[in-house]
Amino acid sequence: MKKVYFYDTTLRDGSQAEGISLSLRDKILIAERLDKFGIHYIEGGWPGSNPKDLTFFNEIKKSGIRHAKIVAFGSTRRAHTKVTEDQNVKALLEADTKTVAVFGKSWDFHVAQVFRTSLKENLQMIYETLAYLKSKKLEVIYDAEHFFDGFKKNPEYALRTLHQAVRAGADIITLCDTNGGALPHEIRHAILRVKRSLGVGTHRNSPLLGIHCHNDSELAVANTIQAVGEGCVLVQGTMNGYGERCGNANLVSVIPILQFKMGLSCISPKKMKELTAVSHYVAEICNMPAMNSQPFTGRSAFAHKGGVHVNAMIKNPKTYEHIDPRHVGNHRRFLISELSGKTNIMMKAKELQLDLEKESPETRKILSEIQKLESEGYQFEAAEASFELLIHRLTGKHKSFFEVTSVAVRVEDIGHAKPISVAEVKLMAKGNEFFEVAEGDGPVNALDRALRKALRGSYPVIDQIHLTDYKVRVVNSEAGTAAKVRVIIEFQDEGSTWTTVGVHENIVEASWKALTDAVEYKLSKG
Repeated sequence: MKKVYFYDTTLRDGSQAEGISLSLRDKILIAERLDKFGIHYIEGGWPGSNPKDLTFFNEIKKSGIRHAKIVAFGSTRRAHTKVTEDQNVKALLEADTKTVAVFGKSWDFHVAQVFRTSLKENLQMIYETLAYLKSKKLEVIYDAEHFFDGFKKNPEYALRTLHQAVRAGADIITLCDTNGGALPHEIRHAILRVKRSLGVGTHRNSPLLGIHCHNDSELAVANTIQAVGEGCVLVQGTMNGYGERCGNANLVSVIPILQFKMGLSCISPKKMKELTAVSHYVAEICNMPAMNSQPFTGRSAFAHKGGVHVNAMIKNPKTYEHIDPRHVGNHRRFLISELSGKTNIMMKAKELQLDLEKESPETRKILSEIQKLESEGYQFEAAEASFELLIHRLTGKHKSFFEVTSVAVRVEDIGHAKPISVAEVKLMAKGNEFFEVAEGDGPVNALDRALRKALRGSYPVIDQIHLTDYKVRVVNSEAGTAAKVRVIIEFQDEGSTWTTVGVHENIVEASWKALTDAVEYKLSKG
């Protein structure tokens, strides 16, 4: 069985994505998690480009890295500069890693336009840099930047650059689709030519090939899979596909495809069950939203909504799932919406440990109510906590923890720099009446604070939760300013996250419905 090695560049290429800025601590945390998961190479950054990356290589030595090889990234020497005097090369050595990755130009257009030097000098830059680093007993990975573009325009020269890397002793040659414009059949054609030209696989010291793809044509994963099929054994990419412009090859997709679809030796099955957790962990550290629709690890990857689909899933999960979600640490979900059938309701009730029969009056009542509410603008597939409360209310199993008797909110000094929102909440809890007033940054914040103050004496657990997301969407925009709005609120405590929904023509009323549902849900869980 062919062994494939994964090279993660989230800490460098991934951090170049718009909206991502990693601190030194962030980089250490991600590196430690990737190492624990089983990634073989972790690129720490470019020590010649900024002090933070150089500091990373000093600090990572103190961490608990046990499995992965930490890689320092850099470029070939500058044109007409001695390799021993080149500052970038010196920085690579200062990083003090056992493996370095060096990129060089494969495209004659770039040699002329970016390096502004001769094609001959570029070949010397590649050879001298790699040979010098090999003389330092380092494992050297050569990244042939823009290789596929260069191969299209001038295949002879692109191949000559690779021969220089081989002559210098590079351990692995990575072919890069830097602009992300190559197509799978072009990847195949180029790699076949490279293998013939370099004699890959024909002798003991023949070089290993790697692949590095960008996603500008949304083909980074497809091109990577194609390259591995043609013999590349080092796969470069990033977690969740983060990267400059449209991103890099998404290792979260590549790894399970190679492992489960192609039967290659990648990550241990036990560690593969951590894939979803790793994906979400990296997203959290990068302060990026976890994409629900992401294959394999997304919240919607194994979610089933249509009644016909769910009915088939009960008979055999393979009818609408290409792999068992447990293999990647994900789980199956049955969504509730106006498209749901009674089977969806029954399966969802089972998740909530409620015993409902498919043809029971309760099931029909729940389905009818859901269809009615969704026609009014509710959306329960994105607010499962509200659905759980609804199903308990309709089956008579709901316990009320408090009863609101009056609510008022006002906004003062509108139009000024800092308008003030004030909320008043009166409620009954555990047989006692409470009345509290609170100010907030806005009406919802003021309502949240007043509700908490009123409940704190009866339910101290209220201090354990905090609002993490608040979304508003117009349901019927054709109604103009009289349109209904749907508010979805996400709350979180130390161990879980839950989402609720409220719909009304008045945004404050819609928010209040979602807010009280969120609090009720938490109290129902103890």
